[in-house]
Amino acid sequence: VLQISKDDVTALQCKVVCLIQNGNFKEALGIINTHTKVLTSDVIAFEKAYCEYRLNRIESALKTIQSASQQTDKLKELYGQVLYRLERYDDCLAAYRDLIRNSQDEYEEERKTNLSAVVAAQSTWEKVVPEDLGLREATYELCYNSACALIGQGKLNEAMKKLQKAEELCRQSLSEDSDVTEEDIEAELAIIHGQMAYIMQLQGRTEDALQLYNQIIKLKPTDVGLLAVIANNIITINKDQNVFDSKKKVKLTNAEGVEHKLSKKQLQAIEFNKALLAMYTNQADQCRKLSASLQSQSPEHLLPVLIQAAQLCREKQHAKAVGLLQDFADQHPANAAEIKLTMAQLKIAQGSVTKACMILRSIEELQHKPGMVSALVTMYSHEEDIDSAIEVFTQAIQWYQQHQARTNHGCCVFQPKSPVHLSLIREAANFKLKHGRKKEAISDLEELWKQNPKDVHTLAQLISAYSLVDPEKAKVLSKHLPSSDTMSLKVDVDALENSHGATYVRKKAAKLTGDNQQKEQGQGEVKKKKKKKKGKLPKNYDPKVTPDPERWLPMRERSYYRGRKKGKKKDQVGKGTQGSTTTGSELDASRTASSPPTSPRPGSGAAVSAASNVIPPRHQKPAGAPATKKKQQQKKKKGAKGGW
Repeated sequence: VLQISKDDVTALQCKVVCLIQNGNFKEALGIINTHTKVLTSDVIAFEKAYCEYRLNRIESALKTIQSASQQTDKLKELYGQVLYRLERYDDCLAAYRDLIRNSQDEYEEERKTNLSAVVAAQSTWEKVVPEDLGLREATYELCYNSACALIGQGKLNEAMKKLQKAEELCRQSLSEDSDVTEEDIEAELAIIHGQMAYIMQLQGRTEDALQLYNQIIKLKPTDVGLLAVIANNIITINKDQNVFDSKKKVKLTNAEGVEHKLSKKQLQAIEFNKALLAMYTNQADQCRKLSASLQSQSPEHLLPVLIQAAQLCREKQHAKAVGLLQDFADQHPANAAEIKLTMAQLKIAQGSVTKACMILRSIEELQHKPGMVSALVTMYSHEEDIDSAIEVFTQAIQWYQQHQARTNHGCCVFQPKSPVHLSLIREAANFKLKHGRKKEAISDLEELWKQNPKDVHTLAQLISAYSLVDPEKAKVLSKHLPSSDTMSLKVDVDALENSHGATYVRKKAAKLTGDNQQKEQGQGEVKKKKKKKKGKLPKNYDPKVTPDPERWLPMRERSYYRGRKKGKKKDQVGKGTQGSTTTGSELDASRTASSPPTSPRPGSGAAVSAASNVIPPRHQKPAGAPATKKKQQQKKKKGAKGGW
């Protein structure tokens, strides 16, 4: 037909529809753009917008839909899909509500599913509390979307139950079709199981979540978006551990078409994790490159600058990291609080506690918070700067006073202080008492007592403080203490005495009392005074000689100890080789055992007289010989194991 009439509108329109049915969206769009004079927007607006939508040209599709002269039902359906992809959830919700209200056909269930998906996206990404649409959760898609909305609200247990119901409905609906295999069912359930694993991860059940994530990856699902999300979640579980596995999983997040399957926040989270993984794997340049790219895309976002600061700290450039954070805080005052908290953390890590306190006190919106007050007081106390700690208390108390004055302006009636305000005053009083600031503590305690005159604990503290400064005032205040009769407690004495702990204490007390009574009776019978025994003196005690003042110390610790003197051994026989002696002369029958130390003169009779009493050298037993013999035998045995 087109060969006969190349501008035939019906033939061109049929060809475009055929190309769309075959998935040739680019070719179909080319024909539409080539024949713009014939195929006007009134004729083929839907086909053109649909091709642009499938080619991920979402902005162009939106313009094509809006430029159509007549908004048909199919254009409205496509308009809702385009708005969802552009993450304009409020407009998308309104579009689907209008469609459901004004259309009656067999696609009503699909429209309700899309409507529930929009509500789930609002709850997850915009933290909007979803309204009850009154949708009957008869399909597993509706149950799944409802579970996603519950996850956005933090209702994890309810969301898990919804997912289990969705899994059951999915199995039932797919098992009715005989052509569907078990593998097909598992592939369809993969997204439900992935959401279950995510809930487990949020609940801290990381081992169960990791096992389920890996099971899904083994199925090799065709949805690249699902694989990218699962891989990212596994990386978050690994953190700085198992980085080689994380490197493998990162490849799944780089698959083609992932950017068209995920929301902007999901893609941003993946990029953040890539930068952190580069930091953990010591790829400093890659980490800086990724974090700089993220910062250019979202200049007000905190994470890119925090990642850069963390990388600088790993490189031991703490001063540069603090400077980077300070610049960001100056440029973005709205996010300065969290940045300054990080700066204070870095200063504490460097040991600059005073500078950290200065940074924390510069965060005006947190100065009065009990947690901030507690942290500052603790840090100042560590630095022994009590005046600054008291100043922190004073500023926080004044803030609550001013805030109360603003909320109750024009009112003369006495207004009670808030619990936080009173708690700060009490903590300030306790701190001042602890550090000797009694007069300042008294003024705080008096203010507390005025707020609640029936508070006996505060009154007791006030009397205790006055007793150290003004005893007379303490006596006057003590009159306000309740009498002992009013303070009596309704206690079941019998039950208390029969309790396990009381029985043990009573038995022990009775035993001690019995022993004391026996001692008193014995002392009453014998009233003689005990004589002190004289201490025993050593046998060689000389009263004329002054005792050694260091006699109670061990010998080695005494000032005059010089160590043991190494004297010559009396018997040197047995040293050296077997059968020899260390003395210069040999033992023979001509020497006597009782000869004097000096060698006898030749010809003297002393050497001959005792010749028969000398033991020959081979029979002589020198000192230490048996031990030496045993050692030699042991050495021979050891050698026999290896050599024989």
